[in-house]
Amino acid sequence: MNDQAAPGDGAPYVRVGRRGSLAVVTLDSPHNRNALSARLVAELHSAVESAAADGSVRMIVLTGDGPAFCSGADLAERLHPQTVPARGPELADVLTAIATAPQPVVARVNGPARAGGLGLVAACDLAVAERGTTFAFAEVKVGVAPALIAVPARLVMERRALARYTLTGETFDAEAAAASGLLTEAVAEGELDEWVEARLASVVAAAPGAVAVTKRLLAELAPLGWDEALALAGARSAQRFTSPEAAEGMAAFLAKRPPSWVEPPA
Repeated sequence: MNDQAAPGDGAPYVRVGRRGSLAVVTLDSPHNRNALSARLVAELHSAVESAAADGSVRMIVLTGDGPAFCSGADLAERLHPQTVPARGPELADVLTAIATAPQPVVARVNGPARAGGLGLVAACDLAVAERGTTFAFAEVKVGVAPALIAVPARLVMERRALARYTLTGETFDAEAAAASGLLTEAVAEGELDEWVEARLASVVAAAPGAVAVTKRLLAELAPLGWDEALALAGARSAQRFTSPEAAEGMAAFLAKRPPSWVEPPA
């Protein structure tokens, strides 16, 4: 942690901005490197749920302000639980809100991520960081376990890599994170926003209902065996082919025109 002063009581720890159909959720608690304090977690949960419920939002970006993305649990707060506000949303609620949002959620990892911060990255659908960015499941270094964050991490990371990094607590870079599955891609310095813009352009060209169904389907298929998965996938496919979105999309394709969900150029 650094020794910067905490922001005043009225300053939010999480900011939400809008740019067209993009909602940007920014962790803004740089005094403790965006640590997951009770207050930040509560504000983050509210921000993600609000963005997810907004039908005009097509993609959500999660990022951080200051030099770090997220340093994990607020250890000072954990050592002095009497200072923690009344029980509210917890990290598990945030991870669930990210995973169940109908829109794609993109982790724009602006700096180092540690411990619980890796859980946020893993819960997102897509994740990007500059190659020099570092990561660590640091829990074992302070005598605790990466318990909650192992739930989303095990779904995206290669098993041997997950074992290595959680059991040793060692630091690894963005290229190793991408190789493990934690990141979608590691990019050159200065290319984060360009990468996010490219993903946004693809998402807004897709049917929002189809994107939401596809995101949910990927989660539903994960625990199923072959036969169960095919049965579920077949049912979802049949539902989508008879949906109004599919009728519009196929008609637009045959007529060589943009579908109704694509905004005309300004």
